[in-house]
Amino acid sequence: MTDGVHNRARPARAPTAGLSGFPSFSAVFWIGLFLVTWALSTWSFALYKTFDARWIIRYPKKLEIPLDTWISNATNWLVEDLNFGFFTFRDVTRFISAIIEAPYDIMRSLLVDGFMIGQGQQAIDVAPPLSWIAIISIAVSLALYAKDRWLAILVGVCFAYLAAFGQWDSAMVTLASVLIAVPIGVAGGLALGIVAYRLPAFERMLRPVLDLMQTVPVFAYLVPILVLFGFGPVAALIATVIYAMPPMVRISTVALHSVPEEVIEAGRMVGCRRGQLMWKVLIPTAMPSLMVGVNQVIMLTLNMVIIASMIGAGGLGYDVLTALRRLDIGGGIEAGLAIVVMAIALDRLSQAFAVRRVRPHLDPQLPFHKRHPVFTLVVAIAVFTTLAGAYLPAFREYPARLTLTTGTFWNSTIEWINVNFFDSIEAVKTVLLNVLLLPVKRFFTGIPWAWGIVVVGLAAARICGWKLGVMAAAMTFFIAASGLWREAMTTVYLCSVSVLIASVIGIPLGIWAGQNPRANSVIGAMIDTLQTLPSFVYLIPVVMLFRVGDFSAMIAVVLYALAPAVRYAAHGIRSVDEELIEAGKVSGCTSRQILWRIKLPLAAPSLLLGLNQTIMLAISMLVITALVGTRDLGQEVYIALTKANIGQGIVAGLSVAFIAIIADRVVTALARSSQQKLGLT
Repeated sequence: MTDGVHNRARPARAPTAGLSGFPSFSAVFWIGLFLVTWALSTWSFALYKTFDARWIIRYPKKLEIPLDTWISNATNWLVEDLNFGFFTFRDVTRFISAIIEAPYDIMRSLLVDGFMIGQGQQAIDVAPPLSWIAIISIAVSLALYAKDRWLAILVGVCFAYLAAFGQWDSAMVTLASVLIAVPIGVAGGLALGIVAYRLPAFERMLRPVLDLMQTVPVFAYLVPILVLFGFGPVAALIATVIYAMPPMVRISTVALHSVPEEVIEAGRMVGCRRGQLMWKVLIPTAMPSLMVGVNQVIMLTLNMVIIASMIGAGGLGYDVLTALRRLDIGGGIEAGLAIVVMAIALDRLSQAFAVRRVRPHLDPQLPFHKRHPVFTLVVAIAVFTTLAGAYLPAFREYPARLTLTTGTFWNSTIEWINVNFFDSIEAVKTVLLNVLLLPVKRFFTGIPWAWGIVVVGLAAARICGWKLGVMAAAMTFFIAASGLWREAMTTVYLCSVSVLIASVIGIPLGIWAGQNPRANSVIGAMIDTLQTLPSFVYLIPVVMLFRVGDFSAMIAVVLYALAPAVRYAAHGIRSVDEELIEAGKVSGCTSRQILWRIKLPLAAPSLLLGLNQTIMLAISMLVITALVGTRDLGQEVYIALTKANIGQGIVAGLSVAFIAIIADRVVTALARSSQQKLGLT
């Protein structure tokens, strides 16, 4: 038995040589493909000069697909000319805006502005907003209802932080957006998930749409939303819902498919009709999984608040964006930390509701205030403090004289680092640029577009099969034919270098965390912080330390994309069967041999999945790093946003999405192949 286990744990032999001593076909294929690509990349410019053939390095301008012009013209026709008889397309967008704007205005009035009649100077206050004490009390009571006093303390401290550090008004504007966007995203995602569950053909049709929604950069669909719905919070809410809905759709479909068949049969036996079976059997059974989807919608909504502020969302996101433009590191980090604090509170609350158990009902004969003492107390606090706020400002708003700030500390810290470590930072930056970044950039940007299409198609076909190979080649041709080949190769170069560095740092940290509980607690806290920080927050200290350019973009991407490399590596190491480890010890393996011969080979599928997620996060962050001077597809998308050029934004966004989809399919296929070789499927 020990030998059998030991053999199972042994990693697959690399296909470097056949029985005759010659390299295998697979090795020859990959080596040959790389050498030809390297040679063409190195000599492509010389070939262009020698043969006076510019088409070698750039897709012919006359043959480019003018998709951006077609899209822009179609959008202009929609907005200006489309008429349904009784109403126009613009009337439809205004109707949608009105439906979303009404509850948003009510929520914002409740949390921030108060209720008024009239506009401008003729406006009359009707009712004040909830006091800061009332909102904190409501949040604490929700935590107490969902779990216990410890969660209530955590949530109370988080909301008190927002008040104490002067972020309350902006935080409430953001919270108003979240409280509107999340229900819309959850309801829409659940509805689509139900339809996909009932109609397999619809699920197959929906899958590529969800892939595009999750891989197209946010900036790309901010442009059409800006044109269709104008500048303001409604457009920001619509963009947020589009960004946050896909995980809810996927999780809803999977959760409904995961309901045991016995439960469904029991529902049918008691006479449930189709609708009753869905709402009284399937959804209640799948509720814990569905709450995970709700949690994802909340987190993605908070991740979107800064980007949405570019088209009028306001709130904490606008504060971070303004700080980035002013290079105000203290203000930016404080506003970013406020988003993190709010994310922690809402994340823990949603997780608690996901696992909350049904509690027994109290005696209905008891008075209401005895059955619900906490609710009664919170209502009393809310009414008293809100009414008292009309006469005592301290009840309505947190006293300004008691406000704390860490802005000076962050500014001084960055200044001290720049003064004392400038030469060291520049030396490291120069070495990495000359040794890694510039050679990799020359390699990718030198690849001729025609050979790039061929090599992507061949590599994808070899790993994923000929169908995906054709798809990958077609997507690569689209990028070249859109005139974005050089920008796309710059994106690939930045992504490759960032993912390489993130993996080199993250995988060893994950392995350490997977084997050492104390290290796991420290590294886990660090990764939690990195994951909850909004993406824009990374740019502020990076720009202050390294200025603008590819190196700054790479550092920001590495920090943002590091988390999955660590988490999946730790998960893979912890998931190795203890019996296999014991078998290795019995066989006389040292700790190092157990790691290299048992744990790492068996953790390979998890490592590849972590690589997949690292690539996805790196690509999404690269679009945001366009703000620090990169010259890639992200910059094209950002320029399109500033010019409200729908066609340019969508074409560049689709190019980014196609790169992400190709990488996702290839890495997923490698992970599946690794699982099959290890017998883990």
